[in-house]
Amino acid sequence: MKRKKKHEDHVDESWLIPYADILTLLLALFIVLFAASEVNSQKFQEISDSFNQELQGGTGILDQQSAVETFEETSKLAEPNDVEPSEGEATTPPEEDDDKIEMTAEEIEQLALAEDYKELAAIQDKVKAYIAERDMEDKLEAELTSKGLVLKIKDGVLYRSGSADISEESQKIAEEIGKMLVTDPPRSIFIEGHTDNIPSTSSEFPSNWELSSARAINFMKILLENDDLDPRKFSATGFAEHQPIAANDTAEGRAENRRVEVLISLYSHEETD
Repeated sequence: MKRKKKHEDHVDESWLIPYADILTLLLALFIVLFAASEVNSQKFQEISDSFNQELQGGTGILDQQSAVETFEETSKLAEPNDVEPSEGEATTPPEEDDDKIEMTAEEIEQLALAEDYKELAAIQDKVKAYIAERDMEDKLEAELTSKGLVLKIKDGVLYRSGSADISEESQKIAEEIGKMLVTDPPRSIFIEGHTDNIPSTSSEFPSNWELSSARAINFMKILLENDDLDPRKFSATGFAEHQPIAANDTAEGRAENRRVEVLISLYSHEETD
């Protein structure tokens, strides 16, 4: 028998060449992605340039240029500000534009309140200067309180004992005070009449209620002769002897209690019906 020749089968291994090129490109891609995840953008750019020079200038199995795009700074993966902080690393909030910060309602209210206090303090200074100029410290008083500016006019300045009529000399004082009450915007003005504890027994004022109320109203009428004042912002009330500021057991104490008070409201935005 003829001896058969042994034929060895050779497998075509040409596919390994493009396969190796693909693996090379994948490896390059993974390295680039890894580099892109790093915080240091300078190192990322250096690696990108290095791979571009190697891969773009090389040739594949078909002697064609490798189809690798140039790495531009289009990716923000390597931007330091976009990388999440590592565990335990403090985060810094972005700076806010001061012009865009919105004030809360409470802050706006506090700011308006501060402006109101400033305006009332200026009025108080004018009243005190008026009092000092005429040496009337024992007759007039200006006090800034949580409700507003209170002007206290003692009984002897405006009225005769037991009377609600303002003397001609005292009308000038009321007119000067009226000028000081002009504010922009107009504020609510409360006129309060007070008496001592000695009862009023006249036919015109059968009690201190009528007497204190009449004094407050008459004083308010003098103030409103000033056309710059808004009557809608005014009100008059009589408290008789029930809100004393001194003891009524002495003549001096009773004189302090016989008074008219003008309260200039602290709130310039306060509405009145």
